[in-house]
Amino acid sequence: MSDIGDQRATVQEDAVPDASAPISTTAKLAALVPTMALAACGGGGDGAAATTPSGASPPVAVVQTITPTQASRFLAQATMGATRATIDTVVARGFEKWLDDQFALPRAISHWEWLNANGYADAQYMFRTLGFEPTVWRQLIVEPDQLRQRVAMALLDIMVVGIGSVNVSWRQYATAAYVDLLLDNAFGNYRTLLEAITYNAAMGSFLTFVGNRKANPKTGSQPDENYARELMQLFTIGVQQLNMDGTVKTANGAALETYGQSDVSQLARVFTGLTFATTDKTVPDRYRQPLVMNAAYNETGASSFLGGSVSGGGTAAIKSALDIIFAHPNLPPFVSKQLIQRLVTSNPTPAYVGRVAAIFADNGSGVRGDMKAVIRAILLDSEARSDAALTSTTAGKLREPVMRLTGWARAFGVTSPSGAWAFDDASSPTYRLGQSKGRAPSVFNFYRPGYTPPNTAMAKAGLVSPEFQIVNEQTVVAYINYMQSLIANGSGDARADYTAMLALADNATTLVDEVNLILAAGQLGPATLAAIRTAVDSVSPTASNGPLSRVGIAILLTLAAPDFLTLK
Repeated sequence: MSDIGDQRATVQEDAVPDASAPISTTAKLAALVPTMALAACGGGGDGAAATTPSGASPPVAVVQTITPTQASRFLAQATMGATRATIDTVVARGFEKWLDDQFALPRAISHWEWLNANGYADAQYMFRTLGFEPTVWRQLIVEPDQLRQRVAMALLDIMVVGIGSVNVSWRQYATAAYVDLLLDNAFGNYRTLLEAITYNAAMGSFLTFVGNRKANPKTGSQPDENYARELMQLFTIGVQQLNMDGTVKTANGAALETYGQSDVSQLARVFTGLTFATTDKTVPDRYRQPLVMNAAYNETGASSFLGGSVSGGGTAAIKSALDIIFAHPNLPPFVSKQLIQRLVTSNPTPAYVGRVAAIFADNGSGVRGDMKAVIRAILLDSEARSDAALTSTTAGKLREPVMRLTGWARAFGVTSPSGAWAFDDASSPTYRLGQSKGRAPSVFNFYRPGYTPPNTAMAKAGLVSPEFQIVNEQTVVAYINYMQSLIANGSGDARADYTAMLALADNATTLVDEVNLILAAGQLGPATLAAIRTAVDSVSPTASNGPLSRVGIAILLTLAAPDFLTLK
């Protein structure tokens, strides 16, 4: 399969894949890929309409017999990628029991513990980020607690910390501890999660509130407002008042604001005084410990925001402030919609948002913010599970680049015997994916939840497609080139095992159908399937390395197909 790894894709203006033309080398295939990928730009959107009133209990799609295709689609939403084994498990266990099984799984070894076990606490790594990528890729690809991994990555997209702006020593440890925090709380309560991130060292550095001081009348200095603003704007309630179904409240045709500058300034006073638990920078331990209060820097006077007030300072004031935010009516629809966007569809209907938000507000037992209940509501909702979405012109979402890589890696059993997991930082838009978990360039992530590609049919239809914010000609070609190399050669000793696919390689139909099922949830259309089969058959199964080349072609073209890139 070295031929595949040696070729590089180039954009050909107005190039059109010709399914009838013989393609004897993967170089020709690579030339087709950018055009196929660019064609995906017409997709993305919201799930099929539901008739259940907003606020009602979420309907569960009753499925007597789950097909492998339905199982694979479910896993594309609930994990970092399906495998043949997990597809078979979902078929046998059903959606709800599979969720039960996942909720019951213990945490994998923490990122922090993995870094320690692999020697990254050595002083040579103090001012570097080495070790962070290997542990993240490892967990996303091989650990069995896949639902936890997927939800934690969704939370990382919302409550963003990017290692490049964590300005401390031992950045890999500090950021790993933050990701561990998200994993630990992925199935807990959102209120608990809010408190945990507030006292986290990486978040404190990233949003510059570590060492934040109360106002100084003599110098005119004021408390840093970064965390107060982003906590409200991005992590909890957003900037516009919402109905429970996520629609915007208006007055005289104008959207109503959720908070103003005074709310930000007043809330910022509450988060003064937090600092690292120890002063020892020679070891990474202090970045795992919660921040502590330095009373000399803390504001103890009253602070009024969002219609409430706290006073007295210290951790008690922080707790009261978080309680006020957590009780805000915007929080259930704001957070629920973003989680739906990350897991299922970019444009959920108001009814879908309303059903999930109702569960967020009350899990049926009077508990607000129960993440397990919210995750169930999202993944078992009729708009997530109904096959009607497959024929909708507005359903689904663009697969984010990291999910494309982990989907391939999980589908084909990628391992790294040395533990190096040498995919490294994949955020280069020129040579890799244009995205890498934990590498967001700002608190707004790689893409915003409300992004719409300008001057497109999506924009005219009032739809959003967040992941398209990092899509352009450069990233399309870089993605294909990178995946082409990975399929053929892996990265370091992180390589796929194509044994199961090689057993199918002599029959193009069987091979492509299996790749379609595992990688694309059976969503490749007839024309795409025909084109890929033709490409596969352009290489004889009896040629030198013929079976391996046929497998590589089937996988590469599936990863490039618009039907794969847009997950319904």
